[in-house]
Amino acid sequence: MTKPTIGFIGLGLMGDAMVQRLQAKGYLLTVMANRSRTNVDAAITRGATEVKTAREIAESSDIIMLCMDTSASVEARMMGDDGVLAGLSKGKTVIDFGTSLPASTRMLGALAIEKGAGFMDAPLGRTPAHAIDGLLNIMGAGDPETFEKVKPVLEDLGENIFHLGPLGAGHTVKLINNFFGMAVATTMSEAFAMADTAGVERETLYNVMAAGPLRSGMMDFVKGYAVDGDPAQLAFAIKNARKDVGYYSTMADDAGVTSLMSVAPKQALGLAVAQGKGEAMVSEMVDFFAEMFAIAKK
Repeated sequence: MTKPTIGFIGLGLMGDAMVQRLQAKGYLLTVMANRSRTNVDAAITRGATEVKTAREIAESSDIIMLCMDTSASVEARMMGDDGVLAGLSKGKTVIDFGTSLPASTRMLGALAIEKGAGFMDAPLGRTPAHAIDGLLNIMGAGDPETFEKVKPVLEDLGENIFHLGPLGAGHTVKLINNFFGMAVATTMSEAFAMADTAGVERETLYNVMAAGPLRSGMMDFVKGYAVDGDPAQLAFAIKNARKDVGYYSTMADDAGVTSLMSVAPKQALGLAVAQGKGEAMVSEMVDFFAEMFAIAKK
């Protein structure tokens, strides 16, 4: 069968890896520059077609994929005279692979459906390295017909493909997942910094904690930097982690409840961003805590 044509918006670390995978699998892609040209130029070199607007992306593609940083960015590319919605027509499908607010997703989905198009939220688990190999975890949501229609493409991108329910369920699960992950990562970062303060070797602390039920993949990612000096094991920027935990808190507010457990990671990540550490990886939060403790002891 002929593969659907794909338009891709948002060639950052994850988006670029996904585009490489799709091109390796033989899909024809249309791309546009969003913030920088490096990954766009590389995709063009591999055979992608460049256009100037999101509307042109939608007009020229069967499936429009967005992999962007915030709900505001997604809405900006979807709305307006040059947005995706302006170029949508019956039978096309939009997939938001980023991490967005469920309420925003449902609003955009309703507008796409009015055009006769499908809309899915399908946030991602795992890393850009997994994306290149087609090993992502994909948390899909939307009507079952749309999911089944694009599932063969999702299977080229991911190892574990989930359909979690109606539109917005994917982003809901992703925000809960990321809240939990960032709570663990920031707590483990502080634990290593506290070991420094108390005169205990970080590796000694890790060996004891990892021998019991506390061990987790997130603990190992933080240890990858705190002990081994490799921040790339958790290739997720502090600024993005702060955004996701903030979205989780907003989602709780929208549901009429108050999140207590998100307060600490949100505050710690926010303070790190305010100190200029936003581009650093989450595992480097250990430096934030170590510096904070060192100042407190003076």
